[in-house]
Amino acid sequence: MPAVAGISTLRRGEAGRAGDDIRSDLHVSFEERASGGIEIGLRSRVELYYGEVIRRQVCDVLCTLGVEHALIGIMDEGALPFVIAARIEAGVRRAGLAQGKSALPEAVTLAAPSLRDRLRRSRLYLPGNEPKYFINAGLHGPDAVILDLEDSVHYAEKDAARLLVRNALRAVDFGTAERMVRINQLPLGLADLEEIVPQSPDVILIPKVEAAAQISDVVGAVDSITQRVGVTRPIWLMPILESALGIENAFAIATASGRIAAITLGLEDYTADLGVAKTAGGSESLYARQRVVNAAHAAHVQAIDSVYGDVVDTDGLLHWGEASCAMGFEGMGCIHPVQIEIIHRAFAPAPNELEKAQAIVAAFEEAQARGLAVVSLGSKMIDAPVVQRAVKLVARARKMGIIADQASAGDPS
Repeated sequence: MPAVAGISTLRRGEAGRAGDDIRSDLHVSFEERASGGIEIGLRSRVELYYGEVIRRQVCDVLCTLGVEHALIGIMDEGALPFVIAARIEAGVRRAGLAQGKSALPEAVTLAAPSLRDRLRRSRLYLPGNEPKYFINAGLHGPDAVILDLEDSVHYAEKDAARLLVRNALRAVDFGTAERMVRINQLPLGLADLEEIVPQSPDVILIPKVEAAAQISDVVGAVDSITQRVGVTRPIWLMPILESALGIENAFAIATASGRIAAITLGLEDYTADLGVAKTAGGSESLYARQRVVNAAHAAHVQAIDSVYGDVVDTDGLLHWGEASCAMGFEGMGCIHPVQIEIIHRAFAPAPNELEKAQAIVAAFEEAQARGLAVVSLGSKMIDAPVVQRAVKLVARARKMGIIADQASAGDPS
């Protein structure tokens, strides 16, 4: 867009993307001017229906950011208001303006706060700079969505993705899915926290953790921000162990803070650290996975497995998920919605296994009611560890909705 004659341009910035292959995003070109007010050039796929609405929002966002004179070009590919606001703010900030100011969208009503031990069978990764994936993510039924600021975002776009994820946390209804954010590796991740924590994410994933001290850095930052902005909802942490050193320090990491709800591992980086290939069978990472499971259970947090990278191989995914469940993991990550139902199936108890567990729990409850210390099922005596395992399995089946919810049985241990 050409500058207006006689009006000098002071600073420039741009953000976002446009083009035939882009959906739900927009490109913003921003030029600060010395005078002349706000001039908007708009090209939009939906201009006939929403052109004036977009123009009003542009003016409102610039006003919020303290911009009075600017030439701004918008190439819109069907972006929603929270995306428009994030892209304009990124462009303005890249011009060196509006530091310390934010153009926040209207907030949706959040679901109840996440419990530390809530169901986390599936976690769907969403690239943090791709708004087209955000809108319908909750409709696929994952237990959680992960808005990713790390590996899926080019380094040059970290600042813009941070604002987009911030606005998505505030404006997008993800349904019943837990709202997770994977921040960048420290110290860059601390800048992510400044934008993300005020929007009350349920869980923050911390990548490439190798020592408990890294958890302390994140906890200190989260505590400081929550106190400053008045966040009262719990924000849980999930460290990701991605190196040989991180695996060896798994228990120390898992017990580094009461905010930790789960630990997980990243097998691509782990196998790269070992200098070996990641295989479908997973024999090269068996030790790491077993150590994570053991450390998590010893620390009384959840053990969550890595992702299965081959989206096409659904049989392989089912086999991997069933093996993960049998090993003691409570869930795993996924990189495509098609994997969600398969993962849920893999982590569900088999019908005969659940039926037997229910019978054991019923026998235990009857023994408790009669004041008996010994639990028997038919002619067989049931050991306390067997009862405890059955109680956990039945409780997990209730969380999954496989059987009707009711008051949990007491602890047989």
